Amino acid sequence: MARPRQFDEDRAVEAAMRAFWAAGYEATSTQDLCAATGLGRSSVYNTFDSKRDLFGRALRRYMEQKNAGLAELMESDLPVREKMRTLLWYAVEPDPGDPAGCLVVNTLVELGPRDPEIAEVLRRDTEARLRLLRAAFERGRARGEIGADRDPVALAQFVIATVSGMRVARRGGADREALEAIASTALTAL
Repeated sequence: MARPRQFDEDRAVEAAMRAFWAAGYEATSTQDLCAATGLGRSSVYNTFDSKRDLFGRALRRYMEQKNAGLAELMESDLPVREKMRTLLWYAVEPDPGDPAGCLVVNTLVELGPRDPEIAEVLRRDTEARLRLLRAAFERGRARGEIGADRDPVALAQFVIATVSGMRVARRGGADREALEAIASTALTAL
């Protein structure tokens, strides 16, 4: 008879997510995952099959968390420019307890070009975010908050690219002043 698990699997995935977010897939060793989760090597592999399996679960968890917050913001009654300002300022003032950057953007750069399965997961995630932003811009256009000539798809793509670039800049050491300047400039383009 198998022994019951003595740990919270969700908490372990959350801890692994933060480890991968901080260091990336390749640079996160099994020992790093054991230290982050508090699990022994055998518990990690008995529960998650492989480092790649655990990474996939951690990446999906990250996407679900971030996209839930994005959906809440984009579906709110705020004017579209205020929604975008709020979104851009998340990149200026991220949660101080979070690692620098974005696990999705980091993974896109690290694994996207050479891992077709991960690339597909990332593509679907980008499409989901594009749908949320496009819908917000469409509602804003219908309410007269932005010009009728503005393309909601192009605006959504622009915002996603800007936020992604800001996350990379922060990870590369950009200070608050630089990030504020990027966000402010982006807002003038909307």
